[in-house]
Amino acid sequence: MEPTKTIVFIHGLWMHSSSWQQWMDYFNEQGYNTLNPGWPGHPSTVADCRSNPATIANRGVTEIVDSYAQIINTLPEPPIVIGHSFGGLIAQILLGQNLASGGIAINPAPMKGVWQLPLSVLKASLPVLGNPFNFKKTNSLTFKQFCYGFANTLSEKEARELYENCTIPTPCKPLFQAATASFAGSETKVNTENTNRGPLLITGGEKDNQAPPILGKASIKKYNSSVISDFKLFDGRGHSIAIDNGWKEIAEYSHSWLKKNGL
Repeated sequence: MEPTKTIVFIHGLWMHSSSWQQWMDYFNEQGYNTLNPGWPGHPSTVADCRSNPATIANRGVTEIVDSYAQIINTLPEPPIVIGHSFGGLIAQILLGQNLASGGIAINPAPMKGVWQLPLSVLKASLPVLGNPFNFKKTNSLTFKQFCYGFANTLSEKEARELYENCTIPTPCKPLFQAATASFAGSETKVNTENTNRGPLLITGGEKDNQAPPILGKASIKKYNSSVISDFKLFDGRGHSIAIDNGWKEIAEYSHSWLKKNGL
């Protein structure tokens, strides 16, 4: 009997780990084990995160990656990693370190070396990057900011439900590290030349303001072509692609891609 594979789900900025629950239920039904660890300092509930933002503050990319690496090292074999947004970047870093058997990066944040910077990304990042004193602090999105960065393709009712149920304060440091990666720092560097890594899928949403598909396409082009590196564009979808009413389309596509690649 084939051993049960494990999937580690990795959330992104402003999202709580519980936002993966629907995906976990779905993949459990497909026979996978699933884990959804929070970032360092993240309390176990959305309410506790909002009440204790100081525990989340001043956490950088390396600390976050290392926390997932420590969890992965307790598993009997390298898991599949699936990350959304900044979690998609973290998934790629872990895959490049041979800590995962395969990875899916859903509308990921850009890695070091991806220089494209659409105006929508600047606008979506302005609540954090607009004030350099935010570096060691946390930031909470207003509903209006959430609608622009995540929920621009959704009804106001659905956007409000997701905002209330999923969003938490986020450490600002990772966003600063990503923004300055082109000329300083290596925290967001991915080992794209690793030919021993597992398969990778990157997705993009046609109407994503936070991580437009041009960023995912640019990332794919940086990978060594001798290893599976696929890109899938989802028409009409925004950055809420993994948590909104259309999440199952992405989950089912991800599942079929994993099976196609023996994962």
